[in-house]
Amino acid sequence: MNKYSKALVMGLSATALTLGSVGQVSADEETIRWKVQAVFGTHLPGLGDPIKQISSQIKTATDGRIQFKVYEPGKLVPPFGITEAIKNKQLNAGYAWLGYDQGKIPAAALLAAAPFGMEPWEYATWWYEGEGQKLAEDLYGKHNVHPVLCSVIGPETAGWFTKEMNSIEDFKGLKIRFAGLGGKVLQKAGASVTVLPGGEIFPALEKGAIDATEFSMPAIDQLLGFDKVAKINYFPGWHQTFTASHLLINKESWNELEESTRAMIDTTCTAGTFRALTRGESLQGQVIATFPEKGVEAKTVNRDLLQDLKKLTDEVMNEVAASDADFKKIYESQQNFMTDYQRWKRLAYLPRDFE
Repeated sequence: MNKYSKALVMGLSATALTLGSVGQVSADEETIRWKVQAVFGTHLPGLGDPIKQISSQIKTATDGRIQFKVYEPGKLVPPFGITEAIKNKQLNAGYAWLGYDQGKIPAAALLAAAPFGMEPWEYATWWYEGEGQKLAEDLYGKHNVHPVLCSVIGPETAGWFTKEMNSIEDFKGLKIRFAGLGGKVLQKAGASVTVLPGGEIFPALEKGAIDATEFSMPAIDQLLGFDKVAKINYFPGWHQTFTASHLLINKESWNELEESTRAMIDTTCTAGTFRALTRGESLQGQVIATFPEKGVEAKTVNRDLLQDLKKLTDEVMNEVAASDADFKKIYESQQNFMTDYQRWKRLAYLPRDFE
């Protein structure tokens, strides 16, 4: 064998060793196959479909190494039982709205939506750049759950009604589906408040079991058929100025993951959060434009009523804060962040009423 042949053999041998080592690294990479229970139907834009998109993106980005099999609401556990199932490791993960946990974890509601609270990008900033993420992880860590922000969308409507709502007195005796802290505010106003999963709202509205309802943004609400029964849609969504949804992961399962896997989940959910926001913002105007042909009237909550609702909100927030230290800590963090942010917002953003 001449020197050129020897060099060729040595080169091929080195290449084979390199390819073999690459194959070995790939074989050693962590593989994840998780069932993920969704709290919202994945056909709902911005609200339910982020987890579907995240599942697709993370599978593609990892060449199938990480896969989430997403189940529609109620397929594995009841919609309001996701956190408990993850805590007990019946599920490794779920896509949830934390406001549904407020019965057992009062502070959870602040991580999902807050009356007269932050705007969606403001909440995301508090989460990523402020204290939000750490406070949420500390809160849910006590329940053996790790939360990852996966979606933020804009404000809900103030609700769908069959009659005009002109004063706080109009809520007395009203049977209404209302979730989160806003529901506590309306209870204080004298309403009969019930919380129903999305799929159960329309039948209740149609049969008269409830007189009114809120759920989400117009593009989502129309898919659920509220405009077929209730023809007055009020704005703005004072009770839910943002809607945040999270990927909840069993804390033990999370801690067992390799750092690279945790980083991939975080990165994909961060991207999913931004895409949920843009998706939600892109659809509402065109849906509202169809209201007249459907006989739906878009109305604005009058200023006096908004002020009365704000007073009741302050009472509710102070009462819950006085009884729950975690709620108090997170609420104060959000309020302090909002105060600081307003210094920037008031000066920086162009007013739209000068023309």
